[in-house]
Amino acid sequence: MEIFILDILVTVIIMKEIYLAGGCFWGVQAYFQHIPGVIKTTVGYANGPHKIPTYQEVCQESGHAETVHIIYDSNRLPLECLLAYYYDIVDPISINRQGNDIGIQYRTGIYYINHNDTPIIEKSLHKLQAKYKQIIQIECVPLKNFYPAEEYHQNYLTKHPQGYCHIPKEKLQK
Repeated sequence: MEIFILDILVTVIIMKEIYLAGGCFWGVQAYFQHIPGVIKTTVGYANGPHKIPTYQEVCQESGHAETVHIIYDSNRLPLECLLAYYYDIVDPISINRQGNDIGIQYRTGIYYINHNDTPIIEKSLHKLQAKYKQIIQIECVPLKNFYPAEEYHQNYLTKHPQGYCHIPKEKLQK
């Protein structure tokens, strides 16, 4: 009689998504691509007043924010941790500005699609606010719309490693 012992390791991935605006989306995307638990990132334009804007329209203050759509494994990377990473690369008290990038498209924002995420986001923003005397300026609203940016913007800093980014280079190389 033969006995077979089979060990099976099953990993359950619970994919969730969030949209984060934190200045120029090139660096935000490059940063999050190196975070364990992030499955996919896409840069685009969020929460503006009209459909399918071009980069030129966004730069002329169309009202959209340069945003990164992040799909992540919430078992491996809980939302609280993902937001802590986000807070590490933004200036939360700046209005419509991150680094040398100035304009409404460079505002900071957390745009969610799952209303169950709201208490987690609000709690993390409250903890962040406790670290500042000034009022933090990160928008926290449901996602109204998101349009992927033109292909040349996707993975821009991978294609152009010397490209500009307001995030320090050492944070982009985890």
